This record gives sequence, C-alpha cells and structure tokens, in this order.
Amino acid sequence: MNISAGCEDGKFFLSFDNVIYNITQYKCYIFASMLKETLIRSALDVGKIMQQHFNGTYKISSKSSINDLVTEVDKLSEAAIVKNIRSQFPDHDILSEEAGELAGNSKFKWIIDPIDGTVNFAHGISVCCVSIALEKEGAMLMGVVYNPFMNEFYFAKKGAGATLNDKRISVSGNENIDSAFLVTGFPYQWEEMKNDPMDIFSYFVKKGLPVRRMGSAAIDLCWVACGRFDGFWEHNLNAWDTAAGYLIVEEAGGEVTDFKGETYSPYQKRLIATNGKIHRDILKVVNGSFENKVL
Repeated sequence: MNISAGCEDGKFFLSFDNVIYNITQYKCYIFASMLKETLIRSALDVGKIMQQHFNGTYKISSKSSINDLVTEVDKLSEAAIVKNIRSQFPDHDILSEEAGELAGNSKFKWIIDPIDGTVNFAHGISVCCVSIALEKEGAMLMGVVYNPFMNEFYFAKKGAGATLNDKRISVSGNENIDSAFLVTGFPYQWEEMKNDPMDIFSYFVKKGLPVRRMGSAAIDLCWVACGRFDGFWEHNLNAWDTAAGYLIVEEAGGEVTDFKGETYSPYQKRLIATNGKIHRDILKVVNGSFENKVL
C-alpha cells in the first residue's frame, strides 16, 4: 500500500488512505492548537504582570539613549513568555526585545515585545501592550497584541482574518487623504536627512490633518486594523515592534509596505500601514516625492 500523508503550514496532504488522513489531520490540528494556545496564554500572563505592577515601584534603566527605557517589568514579562514557549517548544527560536536572539533548532521563530510602549508604562500611561508573533521560515503565521488596561485583545492568523476580543475587524473605508486620521512615531534620535520624521509630520499637520503620536507601534498598527486610524508610518522600527501588528493589519484588509511601496518584512526599519485606499498618497510624502506640496 502506497500512502503519502502529512502536514505543512497548517495544511493537510493525503494521497491515498482515509484512515491515515484522519489520524494525521488530528495531529496537525493538535500542534496548531498548541501554538495558538501558547501564544494566547503568554499574552494573558503578561497582561496580569503589567496590571500588577502598573503605577508601582520597580527598577527603570536606559538603553540606547536616556529616554529609551527598559523596566524590571519588561524583563519579568519577557521571562514569563520565554518560559511558556520553552515548556512546549524547547527547540523553537526566539527573538525578543530585551534578550535578543535565543537560538533553537527549528523552522519556527517567536518574536516578542514584552511591553511595547515602555515609556508610557513607566509614566503611568495605559497606552502600552504585549506583542507576540510566530513566524515560520520568514512567513508570519499568527500574532497577538494585548492591552490589558483597555481590555483589547487583537489576534490574527494568516489567511483567517483578524479579531478584537473575538470579533472580526476591518480597516476603515476612507478614500480621501484630506480627511484622513493618521498616527506616527518618532525615533529617539536620528541623523540629518532629507524628508526626516519631523518633515513628514509637519507636512501633514500643516495641511490640517489630525496626526497622533501614541507611543506604541503595535497599538498604532492595531488601531489601523480596526479602523480607528486610516494610516500609520514610522522610520525606525524593530521586528518585535511590528511582527504581530503588521499581520493584524493585513488580515483586517489593510496594506503594509516599506517606504518604497514594496513588500514589507518586520526586519526592515521603515513601514507604512494603511487602509489601502490612501496608501499611495502617504507613500508620496514619506518617500520624499512631494516637492510641489500636492498629494
């Protein structure tokens, strides 16, 4: 009897025997469920840690600059996530903001920001979250962004849409850049450059557009995904800032690219995320082709 059956990227393959089909499909389902359960449990665990320590007393230190903060709570949160992952998938790779690369021996990589919006958290501002994504061989499979203070739990699985507290979400339908509601972020420092972050921000503000700076790229992306903002751009991001959020935007029907309008990878520094309808308009500005001041 010639049987060929297996599971790859969450899809079941079978060539002959129906009994093998059922058994193998069940194993694939269990493995996918374990991945999702670990992802969700880790985010919920960190949410509890954040709530326990919010407005409390803990150690705060600086990293790349005096205002690039890391707290004792970031490290506690990161340790909780890594423990959960290692208990179920000890060979998986991990990339986390504070610990860096924790190499395993797997096609799977977990990308973690234990607290995105650390400066907000350290100052008692509740615009902060945990962000966790799971990648396989360069493709983002699923991601979660959780703000426990607003009770907002965003989740996306590749090809299955995006949800907020288990309800499907979608990007806005605004097609007019002149009435767009935008959000951005700024690096802690940057070198002199043409069309720098302040130039772009000033351009939109001088046109009368409302532009916000929330202090958490993961939340910015999720708020594009659920239609609160029409577009977001930022110059200097890391994989842990965007890995979950950009998948959530795409699965909510939005568009995410680099500043050239090309396919985005979380390992790139520059990102534009929009509802897809005003993407080209924002692209013209952020890539520097707006000398005539006309969108």
